Amino acid sequence: QLQLVESGGGLVQPGGSLTLSCATSGFTLDSYNIGWFRQAPGKEREGVSCIRRSSTLPQYAGSVRGRFTISRDNAKNTVYLQMNMLKPEDTAIYYCAATREIYSCGNVEVWGQGALVTVSS
Repeated sequence: QLQLVESGGGLVQPGGSLTLSCATSGFTLDSYNIGWFRQAPGKEREGVSCIRRSSTLPQYAGSVRGRFTISRDNAKNTVYLQMNMLKPEDTAIYYCAATREIYSCGNVEVWGQGALVTVSS
């Protein structure tokens, strides 16, 4: 059974950092692109970042570019999202997702359960 489990969420002050992890199981990670999405209260879910199988040309939403870094360790079946210089508007539930799309993280096949990130003083 394909499964994604996020961890690393929590409460952080503005300007702080957090690293989210997405542990995968039930499939070969290097056959999938992995994306991070988020949903803030009262808003629609939006794409944050996407990393391809080969880890080349990671994609970022404009709102997080330069602050967030996505990476993957296929040997550990884990994808990471390093988040720096966090802002209150980054507060959301963060989801990782897997897709067999070649160039993007659309057409998601599997979603994680989500990890809450709260940025507040």
